[in-house]
Amino acid sequence: MPHTAGTGAQLVELWRGPFLESVHLGHAVVCDDTGQIVQSWGDPNAIVLPRSSSKMIQGLPLIESGAAAAHNLTPQHLALACASHNAARIHIDPVRDWLNAIGRSDDDFRCGPQMPRDKEVHDEVIKNDEPVCQIHNNCSGKHAGFLTLAKHLGAGPEYVDPDHPVQIACLEAFERMTEETSPGYGIDGCSAPNFACTLHGMARAMAGFARAAADSPAGQLTRAMAEHPELVAGEGRACTRLMRAMNHKVAIKTGAEAFFVAILPDQKLGVALKISDGGTRAAECAIAQILVNLGALNADHPEALAYTNAPISNWRGIETGHMRAAPKLL
Repeated sequence: MPHTAGTGAQLVELWRGPFLESVHLGHAVVCDDTGQIVQSWGDPNAIVLPRSSSKMIQGLPLIESGAAAAHNLTPQHLALACASHNAARIHIDPVRDWLNAIGRSDDDFRCGPQMPRDKEVHDEVIKNDEPVCQIHNNCSGKHAGFLTLAKHLGAGPEYVDPDHPVQIACLEAFERMTEETSPGYGIDGCSAPNFACTLHGMARAMAGFARAAADSPAGQLTRAMAEHPELVAGEGRACTRLMRAMNHKVAIKTGAEAFFVAILPDQKLGVALKISDGGTRAAECAIAQILVNLGALNADHPEALAYTNAPISNWRGIETGHMRAAPKLL
């Protein structure tokens, strides 16, 4: 079975002064609205785990089942269902309200507790000696969606089990969108199954979202993400910063171990990217450069430059080098 570890094309370079000090290898695919490859780097057939980049696919059953409509979920709820958030107040407060509305509590989550990434909430937890809760988990919005779907289906509480109706629905959506039979799954950081596919399959799925009608389930999720980037990640995060820089016209989503996807409705294109060594800094640089190449992100926008040609400074604030996209990606 093809894999990504230690393989791929040179996508990102790190320079120290005049010396090329490090490189990041990886794979990337751009698909059109027919699912055909427009451009690729590395191996499009590499088997990958999309991790949190697949959250919008996992969100499809929430809408398709009628659960979202039955529980009056808003675009903000849908954005949180696709989020890997910082656990800022704008994230955890609406998730808590969502839980209350469906008659569930933090104890019903199966994602596990996680120290908040948001500094204000992080400091409050420490200062007040508060427990770190599952609602602080960066995936708590997705899990609120899982709980909503489980309630709508009348299914049991162990919604992350691979044979649970919620995960069966997620697998069906995943295989339908990727147009592949998944070769298996790994258990994600939030305890849910994360289904594998080829990188081409994931780009094909994103192209499916890109061509979807605005009022379709896929279109609703894409629009929710693009219009509410602060909910999808949070302040200082690449997802939020770049979606704002693209005037809320493109939805992008990171995943653990240096995965990234992009949905470009205007161009009807889908992008999937994996950095082989799991370096998030390289994934952010590469996705930004691909978005520039596709005309979705202005090359001179400060947010684009922050990722595509990022300065590297030492502890004294002296600029010692820079990170940039490799020539093959330009």
